[in-house]
Amino acid sequence: MSAANFKNMQATEQSTHYSSGWGSESRSGSESRSDLSSDYREAYIPPIVAKREEANVLRARCLVALILLLAMAAVGTSTNLLVRQQERSNFEYEFEGSAIEILTVVSSTTNQFFDSLDSFAASIGAQAAVEHALLNTSWPFYRVKQWAVQAEKLAQLTGIDNPFFGVSPIVQEDERDQWRIFSAEQNPLWYQESLEYEGYTDVTAQDLVNLTFPYIYSYENYQATPVTRPGEVLPYFQAYPIGLQVNLPIMITNCDSLLSSPQTEEVYQITKVIRKPSLAFTRISIAPHVSVPGGQLVQPIFDGADTKADNRKMVAVIFIQVPWLDYLQNILSEGEDGINVVIESACPSEDGSLRDRYNVVTYRINGPEAVLLEEDDLHDPNYEALVVSDVLVEGVDSSLLPEGACFPTLTLYVYPTAELEDSLKTNTAAIYTVVVIVIFIFTSLVFLLYDFFVGKRQRTVMERIMKQDRIVSDVFPTAIRNRLYENQAKNTMDGFDNDLMDDGPLSPSETFTSNANGSFPLADLFPSVTVVFADLVGFTAWSSAREPHHVFILLETIYGAFDKLAYRHSVFKVETVGDCYVAAAGLPDPTDDHAVVACRFARDCQKKMKDVTLKLEVSLGPDTSDLELRTGIHSGQVTAGVLRGQRSRFQLFGDTVNTCSRMESSGEQSRIQVSKVTAELLIEAGFSRWIIPRKNKIYVKGKGEMQTYWVKKISKSNKPKGTDQKPGIRILDDEAETEYSSERGEEDDNEILGVEGMNRTERLVEWNVEVLISLLEQIVGSRGGVVSQIQSLRDVEKNIGICGETVLEEFTPMIPLKRWDAEELQYRQNTATVVIGEEAKSQLRQYISAIAGMYPDNAFHNFEHASHVTASVKKLLARIVLVGDGNGLSASSPTKNSVDLEDLAGHSYGITSDPLTQFAVVFSAIIHDVDHPGVPNAQLVKENTPCAQIYRKSVAEQKSIDIAWDMLMSDEYGALRACIYQTEDELRRFRQLVVNTVLATDIVDKELQALRKARWERAFASTSEALDEGTVESEDRKATIVIEHLIQASDVSHTMQHWHVYKKWNKRFFMECYGAYRAGRAASDPSKGWYKGEIGFFDFYVIPLAKKLQSCGVFGVSSHEYLNYAKANRDEWAREGEAIVQQLVAEFESRQSSSDRSLMI
Repeated sequence: MSAANFKNMQATEQSTHYSSGWGSESRSGSESRSDLSSDYREAYIPPIVAKREEANVLRARCLVALILLLAMAAVGTSTNLLVRQQERSNFEYEFEGSAIEILTVVSSTTNQFFDSLDSFAASIGAQAAVEHALLNTSWPFYRVKQWAVQAEKLAQLTGIDNPFFGVSPIVQEDERDQWRIFSAEQNPLWYQESLEYEGYTDVTAQDLVNLTFPYIYSYENYQATPVTRPGEVLPYFQAYPIGLQVNLPIMITNCDSLLSSPQTEEVYQITKVIRKPSLAFTRISIAPHVSVPGGQLVQPIFDGADTKADNRKMVAVIFIQVPWLDYLQNILSEGEDGINVVIESACPSEDGSLRDRYNVVTYRINGPEAVLLEEDDLHDPNYEALVVSDVLVEGVDSSLLPEGACFPTLTLYVYPTAELEDSLKTNTAAIYTVVVIVIFIFTSLVFLLYDFFVGKRQRTVMERIMKQDRIVSDVFPTAIRNRLYENQAKNTMDGFDNDLMDDGPLSPSETFTSNANGSFPLADLFPSVTVVFADLVGFTAWSSAREPHHVFILLETIYGAFDKLAYRHSVFKVETVGDCYVAAAGLPDPTDDHAVVACRFARDCQKKMKDVTLKLEVSLGPDTSDLELRTGIHSGQVTAGVLRGQRSRFQLFGDTVNTCSRMESSGEQSRIQVSKVTAELLIEAGFSRWIIPRKNKIYVKGKGEMQTYWVKKISKSNKPKGTDQKPGIRILDDEAETEYSSERGEEDDNEILGVEGMNRTERLVEWNVEVLISLLEQIVGSRGGVVSQIQSLRDVEKNIGICGETVLEEFTPMIPLKRWDAEELQYRQNTATVVIGEEAKSQLRQYISAIAGMYPDNAFHNFEHASHVTASVKKLLARIVLVGDGNGLSASSPTKNSVDLEDLAGHSYGITSDPLTQFAVVFSAIIHDVDHPGVPNAQLVKENTPCAQIYRKSVAEQKSIDIAWDMLMSDEYGALRACIYQTEDELRRFRQLVVNTVLATDIVDKELQALRKARWERAFASTSEALDEGTVESEDRKATIVIEHLIQASDVSHTMQHWHVYKKWNKRFFMECYGAYRAGRAASDPSKGWYKGEIGFFDFYVIPLAKKLQSCGVFGVSSHEYLNYAKANRDEWAREGEAIVQQLVAEFESRQSSSDRSLMI
């Protein structure tokens, strides 16, 4: 109800004296209420203001929409025009370059043509002068000696592919009879010279003489008639090449060149006047009744050897005809098509234009080819402004010429064509225009969405304000209400001002004092920066099982990927401290959104870390993909600068850096922890959706408890369709974002895919294949790169291994290894040039995949553990190889000589000199637990399984050998076997190495252990018994023992690596043993004696084994590394082992309960 209607209703009520609440009251009360209501009615007008504001907002929306539409049209049109203009500029630039190239080549060819011809004419004049002095001969009765040879050289110098030229002496009227005699005598001579030089054997000089007219003639209308006109004549005499005349009905010799065409006579007369070469536009006959446009050039020949004398007499001319087409061939490259070349020859007319005696021809150049279009100017008028021209031959002042004669100007014009322009056009303009329109549409939609939510919020706020205003208006009088509003506004403004003052710029920093050299440190205070610490979780444990160069490959790859992300996000990389990557946003160039940029960078690093480790697992081996990234972020002021001194670098200092380090160290793997300061900056920037508070506060040294936040992870879904994601900008979708799980959990190999769709097992297969391929290359290289068929060994392959009842009976205490002499070592081929056939590689990959499939899903004895053992074997073998200067088998040492190889082979007891031995050990590591039942051999014997009945001892090991060997010997792996061995000796040695190596992994059999111990003492103890042995036998025994201990150490290598690696595999082994116990396949509870059992295992097996590795002296620093880790792990287990066992039991029971509940459901 409006104020006016309300007032009218009140007046009506008072005039009719209704018996209502208002009318029954006393007059004084009624007047007071009327005054109060009137006061309210006059003051309450918010609805009118709201409608006015809504109208203003609507107009503003329409205006913004109109501006967006106009801007979209303007920007789209401008973009289209700019791109098309750029394409036009590119077209003009490309054309100009081609045109200049054409003109340059033609001009250069023309100049070379003139210079060569002038030198040739001078040479002929000089030769004639010499002959005149000796033989008293003179022009025109002179024949150029060795004409064909000199003419060929001239043709090469001119640069023209198919020139035709001839010498025409100037014969006066009284010399014609004498000329006929001279010509008849000399023609057979130069005919014979030319035919012999040009290689014509089926034509004789006499044949050509028979086709030669014995008098000077003219050839008109294809009829030869004697020349009877008075005056001088210029008969063709010697011409090149003579091959052009061999198939003609008559020879051009004695043909008067002046009568060949009107242009020829005119050019000759001009040449006599200007005493220089003349070039005219003419037609050149290339076949009967067929002619093409070309140039007719007349080169004067002067009498005498002095080329500088002005009074020399012109005694002959050289006529040359060159088709214009020859000038234009092979200038441009393939693909440069669509260029027109117009050749114009014209004399100046009376009005000064070049249109008198006009000749013009147009050629089309398409790459290296040129074709004649028409004898007319056919250039496109649309490209008139783009013409590029050059004058090849300048005209001569007509006053110097005979009356009516002119020396034409020869000009080349180069024009583009529509074909050329179309070939350079792209759809870039349309694409850019569409992209701009899509961006504007997307921006408009975002604006509409934003406006919708803002409008919704404004309506909610307005409704609340209106309700509050109504209440205030009902309770307080207008004056009081207005004062309240004014005070509130004043208080709000004061508070805002105070906040601005509090958040204002910092006070100036203290003045730094200079150092002794008088220069100030390069340092600045950055008041608002976000620092990022990213640490590789699990790196220390991972690196303990890797070779040094593998560690650096990992770090270089990961940090290189982070560097690219930092560049893309404009984040400054500060340093890498160990396995921690430190970066900062907001410096050295301050930015307002540094917190947002740092979080984007950290989130991308998390994703990139996973991608990189999955790919590297193929080349760096197992557990690489288990590496995670733990990130901490904090914002604040830092002091940054260059700390001078040795190895100076840009560094950050301040509490912000320390706090950021605490954010990282107190965080969790695969998660990003940010401080409250950073979280507030994100919220202020409108990215509150990125973060969630951490449930529990963390304790930070020096600061106490702190509330921190987790950054949500990036969605794995693709970016929305229709969006244009620029480099460095990540599109974030709130609905697609999910929180990081605090527990990473175990990977499901069938669901979590890695490199190119490969799961973990497939990646491990690929890594094992690459390891074996590198060893196969060494084996093949040791044979000189030869791989031949081994069909002759098929019977041996089928019968090997069946000499006894079981594999154990094949065990031998000493394996004779291959001995290489100097000549054989020198014969080895560098592995960089060895190529393993694709068939063999495919069979190897198929074989390892099949082996991996035969490993049961045990907690410990699985394919991943076999790969872990392989990695240790590979590392120890590499240490043997690197203990000297190298073994010469790798590409890194191709020049190693045989003496060094022999010395190294002796040091390593022959292991490094025989690549087959190394391959066999690695192969054994891969297959040593194939089809392992997950229980010890003793349990298998106790259960009297079929395998136990067959093998009786070392059941699992013998079974693995038989399965893997039988598969390898099948027909489908013939190419693979041919790479491994070529002779029966190599086959038997390979078999024996596999048997001994795999059986060595049975460390529980006391009889075998006692035998190994006795052999060790005999081989490495400094007793007389050991010293009396022969050198070869002693080395073979030591090599056999070293190989067995190498595989034993690798089989338990987790005990001699980082504590976290030991904990991982100890947990898996416990779960396997405890699971067997719970399944009724073990007599006693392993958890009861697990703690003491591990200590005993360290004291009586692991540490003594590590000491043996050290004492045998072939493993270099790895033996020290293994021993140190073994002792450290033993001490750590002694401290924490009991608690760990309790945790393992509880975890197993928890998993079992969850599994039982799942089965019940």
